[in-house]
Amino acid sequence: MKSTTDLGLDRNQNDDPGHDSGQNFDRRTFLRGTLLAGVSVATAGFLTGCASEEPAAEQTPAAQTPVAPEGTPPELPASNPDPESMFGVDLNINMETIDQYLGRDDVVYRDVRMLFDPADYAAIGGNADLSATIDGFKIVPYPYLATLSALPVEGAYAGETAFSVTWNEDGSIASATPNYEESTVILDDLFPKDKAIFLMCGGGGYAGMTKALLIQLGWDADKLYNIGGNWTYQGKNAKELIVYSEKADGNNLYAVWRADYATIDFSRLHPIA
Repeated sequence: MKSTTDLGLDRNQNDDPGHDSGQNFDRRTFLRGTLLAGVSVATAGFLTGCASEEPAAEQTPAAQTPVAPEGTPPELPASNPDPESMFGVDLNINMETIDQYLGRDDVVYRDVRMLFDPADYAAIGGNADLSATIDGFKIVPYPYLATLSALPVEGAYAGETAFSVTWNEDGSIASATPNYEESTVILDDLFPKDKAIFLMCGGGGYAGMTKALLIQLGWDADKLYNIGGNWTYQGKNAKELIVYSEKADGNNLYAVWRADYATIDFSRLHPIA
């Protein structure tokens, strides 16, 4: 059996070339979520009695509603894509609520952006550089997984991919063909089928494409959550990968070593003839 090194997988390397985008982007100003999921906790009632001189009749305890121990994570709601969202961002778990659902053993967390994307996302108010992610998310760039669908920006990645995908006009996938012997193993390893999978990108598009790819290849749609775009995240668990300089020279700190990054080294994979 090949090791993960033989498969071209190295989770601790950063192979995207760093560069200075020349922009100090505030990701919190682009897009806004519309729903905030509330969590209610039921409390138990107890039956109490008064002491008397005569022996009290035996009391039957009232039924009690179980109370979750303090610190227990909230129950994971079913995947529920917003029909009004362009990319099908989940109504319950999104950038407004994600902090409530971090650190769970029944979930894997994936940020599917490139570290430095060649697409001109600045033209639509976004950021091509992955300036920040969220603690617990592993970075697995979708553009390396499969063919991109049409994008509203210029310069999109058009290099090697694990799968070649044909997209329908409605955004669904017509076909997905592996380009390497290891292509399926890569997906199985990085997107385990026995857990819920939270997919995040910058604006929601790459996450939507990843979800469509996984469904096409047999993943359970009920376990896949497009939680939207990190450009609007305002929670307390941000992990900064670019620290922008306040000096005029723009000498930014590109701290990509902080990222939990899954490198796919195509030079070490075996093409399918």
